Amino acid sequence: MPPRFAISVHSSRAIRAISIFRLSKNSMVLPAAALPKPTDGQAYNGGMSRPIGSASALEQRRRQAVRAIQAGDKVKDVARILGVGQRSIYRWLKFAHEQPNGLAAKPHPGSPTRLSPVQIVELEQMLLQGAQAHGWSNQLWTTQRIANLIRRKFGVSLHHDHVGRFLRERLKWSPQKPRRRARERDEDAIKHWKSVTFPDILEAAANRDAHVVFLDESGFMLTPTVRRTWAPQGQTPLLPCWDRRDRLSAISCITVSPQRARLNLYFMLLPDNKNATAQEIVEFLQHLKHQLGGPFTVIWDGLRIHSRAKLVKAYLAKHPEIVAETLPGYAPELNPDEGVWGWTKYGRLANLAAANTLELRQKVQEELAALKSDHQLLNSFVQEADLCSAA
Repeated sequence: MPPRFAISVHSSRAIRAISIFRLSKNSMVLPAAALPKPTDGQAYNGGMSRPIGSASALEQRRRQAVRAIQAGDKVKDVARILGVGQRSIYRWLKFAHEQPNGLAAKPHPGSPTRLSPVQIVELEQMLLQGAQAHGWSNQLWTTQRIANLIRRKFGVSLHHDHVGRFLRERLKWSPQKPRRRARERDEDAIKHWKSVTFPDILEAAANRDAHVVFLDESGFMLTPTVRRTWAPQGQTPLLPCWDRRDRLSAISCITVSPQRARLNLYFMLLPDNKNATAQEIVEFLQHLKHQLGGPFTVIWDGLRIHSRAKLVKAYLAKHPEIVAETLPGYAPELNPDEGVWGWTKYGRLANLAAANTLELRQKVQEELAALKSDHQLLNSFVQEADLCSAA
């Protein structure tokens, strides 16, 4: 009868070998003994272009092999257990020695596109023309439509999934939500306002040593603004919320100081379910006059509660230090204050299912207060409005 604990003098090496096997099994990188017999013309080590397993799993296998060699195992034993050639082990050791990330996973580059460089340039030009220019009824590019266009124009059939990767990696395109633009816009008038009227407004404000104020209103609904979020595939997340019309209206403005062009944000939240009227506009102007302590020029859109309202006209007549200027019609992108609402409603507070208007008010108050101190973000709103070049 053999001794009770006669395992082997190489028991520690056997334990390490077992750990390698377990790692390879959990990572779906199979050792040679677990692989099926190769068919004619096929080999699982030297003959295949890539071993079985994901890129991350193969990386784990390489690192485990190097650790085993560094711990004292023989190259031939590690190679036999993992089912690879000894050359591979020596190559991994060399990579690990030469650079810190020499064993890191390298994603498979995939097969090259079947479109020539000239065809790729032509395709992008066609896509920039819009879907309607190529026979579709709306301006919506989907990967399936683009695949159809490629097949129709170049005679090349591509799967729509490959088209998506091609758009991202080769053309640097991404799926985006279009901005709506009113057909009633007068592009010539907008161009004239940016190039002539707005510089004159800035010059007049500078001569008066006045702040420039961009003012706008918006509203927040108790029913949340829904945006895409991450979730497991096939499991659409649910957002419990109230289906009520409760709302919270707000007025805000971005101000630019006359001397150092410093940006600031002022805002006012109205009572629940109350729309902004000329009375609230006058109250906000009074509050702003007190905060700024000097003359200012307010720039806003042509809404009825602004320059056209009798109450506002009367207030401005009594306070000549406040000058009101109106933006061109249907050009909200010229107002940097639009960025305040876009950032808050569709960014920070998207998918917020508030329990009541009190919670909604608290969240809006917190976000606008935080934005007030973020001068870099306020500056980005001004840059997005493309008014700096006009000035």
